[in-house]
Amino acid sequence: MKNTKAYGTVSANEYMAEMTITRRELSSLDVQIEIAYCGICHSDLHAVKNDWGGTNYPVVPGHEIVGKVTETGSAVTKFKVGDTVGVGCIVDSCRNCDHCHEGNEQFCDEGMTVVFNSEDRKYGGITYGGFTKAIVVDENYVVKVPDTLPLSSAAPILCAGITVYSPLKHWNIGPGKKVGIVGLGGLGHMAIKIANAMGAEVTVFTTSESKAKDAKKLGAHYVVLSTDKAQMRASAKLDMILDTVSAKHDLNSYVNILKVDGSLVLVGLPAEPLEIGAFNVVHGRKSLSGSNIGGIAETQEVLDFCAEHKITADIELIPVDYINEAFERLEIGDIKYRFVVDMKTLN
Repeated sequence: MKNTKAYGTVSANEYMAEMTITRRELSSLDVQIEIAYCGICHSDLHAVKNDWGGTNYPVVPGHEIVGKVTETGSAVTKFKVGDTVGVGCIVDSCRNCDHCHEGNEQFCDEGMTVVFNSEDRKYGGITYGGFTKAIVVDENYVVKVPDTLPLSSAAPILCAGITVYSPLKHWNIGPGKKVGIVGLGGLGHMAIKIANAMGAEVTVFTTSESKAKDAKKLGAHYVVLSTDKAQMRASAKLDMILDTVSAKHDLNSYVNILKVDGSLVLVGLPAEPLEIGAFNVVHGRKSLSGSNIGGIAETQEVLDFCAEHKITADIELIPVDYINEAFERLEIGDIKYRFVVDMKTLN
């Protein structure tokens, strides 16, 4: 076992602080990664504060991890020392169920092993995430980061990118399709870029009039102020709406904008239940759906897609000792559009 410096917390009421954690020795299929950068996702904040329940303390969050391979196990074939790699939410799964065989490890029948705050199915204990100097991961749950992607702004692709890419691909978004994006934050700004690159017509819904100009710069064709009923009524009917908001909000106004057979797809994770009117769904044979990250192969796919289309996240790069302030700003939406922690500042 190896001791590793990390940044985490021992309680929902305590600030994040430096601590020491233990990483396992490499097994034959493991790679050790020296972490360069790790993005901050809204779910990190939820986990630290135990908003969803079930947080195991101490908790070390972080699941948008990029860095260099520094050591490999004896049977590793996919990576070598010096490779630039990434780790997202999933670090293990049962590998035997239909979902795992189909490359949908996120839906594993036995439950995926999440990179942090998850029971380690093989080695015991609780997993620790990317706010650390180094991490040890089975090679089958590691992805290659294309050399053309800037490392710090590529980190959010490991969660924000795959979280929006997977449903856009699943619902066949492309040329001739009209897609709506609800919310202009870490997920929303990536969704605009990716949907635009797929060839779709993109409408952004935001509660902030000041974000309209940004949405257009990011690639939105139309921007609708969701608090303006007249603008909502005037919106074009859409094939799909991707809802990225992680706070309680009204879904019904968006369902009413869908075309017949259209889908409102949730990827944001509010802590409170959301209400939906049955008549709004029944009229037009509309669907309320959800999507949860993507499998390992699809995560590699979105990295390659982003490299091909020169897509990265708009980030604010911060040192480790700014994480608590970043969490406070994230809670009030004061970020355009993703914090990324420079893990090299963890001495």
